[in-house]
Amino acid sequence: MSLRPLGIDPSHCFIGGVWAPGESGETLDLRNPSDGSTLCAIARGTEADIDRAVAAGEQALEGEWGRLANFERGRILHRIGQKVLEHVETLAELEALDVGKPLKQARADVIALARYMEFYAGAADKIHGTTIPFLDGYTVYTMREPHGVTGHIIPWNYPMQIIGRSVGAALTMGNAAVLKPAEEACLTALAFAGIAHEAGLPAGALNVVPGLGAEAGAALTAHPGVRHISFTGSVGVGKLIQSAAAQNVVPVTLELGGKSPQLVFEDADVAAALPFLTNAGIQNAGQTCSASSRILVHRSRYDEVVSGMAARYAALRAGPAMDDLDVGPLVSARQKQIVEGFLAQGADLEVAACGQVVESAPEGGAYVAPTLFTGVSPDHRLAQDEIFGPVQVVIPFDTEEEAVSIANGTAYGLVASVWSDSGARQMRLAKRLRAGQVFLNNYGAGGGVELPFGGSGLSGHGREKGFEALYGFSTLKTVAALHG
Repeated sequence: MSLRPLGIDPSHCFIGGVWAPGESGETLDLRNPSDGSTLCAIARGTEADIDRAVAAGEQALEGEWGRLANFERGRILHRIGQKVLEHVETLAELEALDVGKPLKQARADVIALARYMEFYAGAADKIHGTTIPFLDGYTVYTMREPHGVTGHIIPWNYPMQIIGRSVGAALTMGNAAVLKPAEEACLTALAFAGIAHEAGLPAGALNVVPGLGAEAGAALTAHPGVRHISFTGSVGVGKLIQSAAAQNVVPVTLELGGKSPQLVFEDADVAAALPFLTNAGIQNAGQTCSASSRILVHRSRYDEVVSGMAARYAALRAGPAMDDLDVGPLVSARQKQIVEGFLAQGADLEVAACGQVVESAPEGGAYVAPTLFTGVSPDHRLAQDEIFGPVQVVIPFDTEEEAVSIANGTAYGLVASVWSDSGARQMRLAKRLRAGQVFLNNYGAGGGVELPFGGSGLSGHGREKGFEALYGFSTLKTVAALHG
């Protein structure tokens, strides 16, 4: 497969503004999750390729990219966003084929990527230092500076969105980025590199090295020339990355997933809540770090919520990405096996409703029917572990105190929402829920490019999105001048 509309060969790395095969000459097959066929071959990047990419980043910082004024960086980012919008349909089709998500969801991701570029373009010259009152005869001020070369390891579920919030923020602050996309889905990462280059991003400011996590990814996180690492993915890999980064004493932003609850109280507008309750669990086939996989409902509204969600689940259809149905396939046969293992754990539970896999879905596709469970105890594995599939559980509660206890009763702390007409309850729970984002009478706020995003516990640390991401991708310098 060739990305002909964008002039890119997916079997190449993009390093120093040039497309070239990996040093080893080896490639990896990229699979289409909708039917199991081979989409194309991608480069199998190695430590040698990472070395070249980091060196290209360092050279960019010493050259044109490092000398640009902040507003000039902003202009380049804005042009990148505009060029992304020029290729909406091509990028959406690539993402749908690569990840397996329905075309309409992939198209929304393209728009989000452009929005990240626009937001950070406008912010590029608006990160200011401060002056600090000090001793007589001194003037003291602070300024923000880039870390240097930053490493970015992104997952397969939302490549474009995470490129926007991670790479976009790093470039805004003047860093040079080395991007290692997931080996399961990297086509839009490669396409983005070509678009950014076409928009005038100087050579070496962004370098993309596809490959295996254990090879290219491990080399990137351990490289002594990388001064900040951003990772989105599993808890296990996140621990490995943090350990590797510690050897070089560099900061790490980790976004590792969640087990996010929505709390529905007796005074909630259930009709308004139902679309959010369901969609937040099945979007991208549930392969979303902030997926709402736990629905906690006051017992007085429990039957009503279960009935409403069951009706929605029964109407869900899963099929090939390009058919643009409600749910696409999981990203791989391996991920399907993992989700089926969770479903087997629920064999003794009540299934309130299931969606259906359409008859036309190819046998080689990684399809799982969306499934809604009831009769689940808060300590059951389905209510404790991240499934990363289209599976939700509904759990009743009797009191506000019990609801908070259940909501906070996992090792994660990423997102939560509260459905209630009581403003006092909303404020109380916004403080008490252990989550990096709390939504009141909504869930997700439309993606929220401007809204800081991250978690606590096994959900990781650090913040992406908004201005907070820019602070994380810079280091603060204090200057104290004695002038008498």
